Amino acid sequence: MTGPDDLVTLDRLAVQEAVRLLDLARDDDWERDTPCAGWTLRGLAAHMSAQHHGFAAAARGEGGDLARWREPVTATDPAAEHRAAASGLIAAFAEPGVLDRGFGLPELRPGPGPGGGWPGRFAVGFHLVDYVVHAWDVAVTLGARVEVPEPVVTAALAVARRVPTDPESRGPGSAFAPPVEKAAYASDLDLMLALLGRDPGHGGAAEPQMQL
Repeated sequence: MTGPDDLVTLDRLAVQEAVRLLDLARDDDWERDTPCAGWTLRGLAAHMSAQHHGFAAAARGEGGDLARWREPVTATDPAAEHRAAASGLIAAFAEPGVLDRGFGLPELRPGPGPGGGWPGRFAVGFHLVDYVVHAWDVAVTLGARVEVPEPVVTAALAVARRVPTDPESRGPGSAFAPPVEKAAYASDLDLMLALLGRDPGHGGAAEPQMQL
């Protein structure tokens, strides 16, 4: 069984897989469309870098500063930009007591903590789901295979099961697309993707696509 204290390790593994996959991209891959609506691989990499910077700032009590969440100006080397952002995130999450801190996450509704913060365990769980999904997005875009250990998928699926599915929480303008309904799924990863609006059956996302 995986306990809450393993979340940081599991998140690191998901982030490292996303780094590995983006490092596979060649110069002519960056303008490819991705399963994220309206985003090329370059745009997705910029979003992923921004999220790393924002979550790292939130881990250190600075998440309320919207400047920390801004996407970088178009990078000449998006993979290197993302790699550096991921290293900063991993270092921030590795600090002692991070799971017990309050995270300011301005892109989400206010959390249950003081000042609308989210408990660190929840915030790291959100980030974990983000990077399992985005690693898959990158893999689909590049025609590669995503490789995440089973405990990472199990933990991400547990978080995905708790995401509200009511119409107010899903669809256009929301963070998540409606779940994709199928009779059966080949794996827990497929189920997790479907719960969050991706369609693992055709290598992309259902409409409207989710942008985490």
